[in-house]
Amino acid sequence: MNTQDGNPFNRQVLVVGAGPVGLTAALALRSLGLPATVLEAEREGRPRPGSRAIYIHKATLKHLEEISPGLGFDFAKHGLVWPIKRTLFRGNEVYVKKYDTPKSDEIPPFSSLPQDVIERLLYRACLEAGVEFVWNTPIKEVKTSPSGAILTVEDGSVWTADYVIAADGARSVVRKTVGIEMEGPRTNDFFLVVDVKEDEENPMPIERIFHYQHPAMGGRNVMFVPFAGHWRVDLQLLEGDDPEAFGGIDGVKKWLPKVMDAKYADRVTWVSTYQFYQVVAKSFTDVHKRVLLAGEAAHLFAPFGARGMNSGVPDAIVAAKAIKAASEAKNADEANDFIAKGAEERRTAGLYNRGASNTALEHIQGSSPYMNMKREVAASLSPFIPRLGRWLDEGPYGPKSGPPELGTKY
Repeated sequence: MNTQDGNPFNRQVLVVGAGPVGLTAALALRSLGLPATVLEAEREGRPRPGSRAIYIHKATLKHLEEISPGLGFDFAKHGLVWPIKRTLFRGNEVYVKKYDTPKSDEIPPFSSLPQDVIERLLYRACLEAGVEFVWNTPIKEVKTSPSGAILTVEDGSVWTADYVIAADGARSVVRKTVGIEMEGPRTNDFFLVVDVKEDEENPMPIERIFHYQHPAMGGRNVMFVPFAGHWRVDLQLLEGDDPEAFGGIDGVKKWLPKVMDAKYADRVTWVSTYQFYQVVAKSFTDVHKRVLLAGEAAHLFAPFGARGMNSGVPDAIVAAKAIKAASEAKNADEANDFIAKGAEERRTAGLYNRGASNTALEHIQGSSPYMNMKREVAASLSPFIPRLGRWLDEGPYGPKSGPPELGTKY
């Protein structure tokens, strides 16, 4: 681009957003030998309450290990690998699986840790890698041209860059101001998340438990997910439920003792209610191929299968690789082609993940007579045909396979 000589706010690459995906993008850039500057709207050390993105897939741990050796194992060390998972249907167990204790020199099958810990570990790795952070810098507008991007901050200051990775979340200012729209539905389903602190003197067994139609909750689905020192309780609400009635602190204290020891009603640390969006950006790059979207700036899924952050991490890594290739391209057309291919690879993955989460949503929330019959038949036959119990267990997560590999080379 036509850089502004002496402009202290000019960078080769800017990452907007210091959440997990933005931090991953910065680390990926540094691993490729590129400079990385992160612009974050909020202040350094801002409070980050709640468990939020909690389940890290093995593939994600491997990605992190590749861009920052030791980081994947660090996530595993600080997280939790539960030894048992159970699935019940109307109170009757239909599936149980036991996990081997992970070996210290192997990446485990997953790791369960709250998002504030995830961000803390990523931030530390970024500092060690030489990432530059600029806090209290809320972006007001981004404009692109064939020569680069101009980012205007709310205080009127202006940053310029050759390329921008937009990791500024579901309400992405970058995405909106460069003119990229989301497409897809907002469902009528609500999802309630409650974090409770464990009673260390008398803890529950460390097990992930999923209840189809919990008998004490009027047929609502309930999931228990342990993480270090805490439990996360997910409640899927029924059509017609008032999210405020269930999600207010008085409402939580009313229903929580129906599904776990009453003492936990006084150990609630965070409550959040979500309405599902199933949307993917129409393009993961702008018309001038100067911005790449990543994470929730690019897609929003129902939470089943933990496809949000776990797809945001490869979004960020592919964006960094595409920018690296573009920066070394022979000409502008070749550079634009690298950016376009990276964007299309991750959009294809986004569409796949949206379809997978749609499948999961229909599996556990679908009210069609056909799906209800399938679940009931599977539950009744699971003692005799174990694979039907496994089908019930895996249903809330959608297909286990990942999106297709496009073989994009950089």
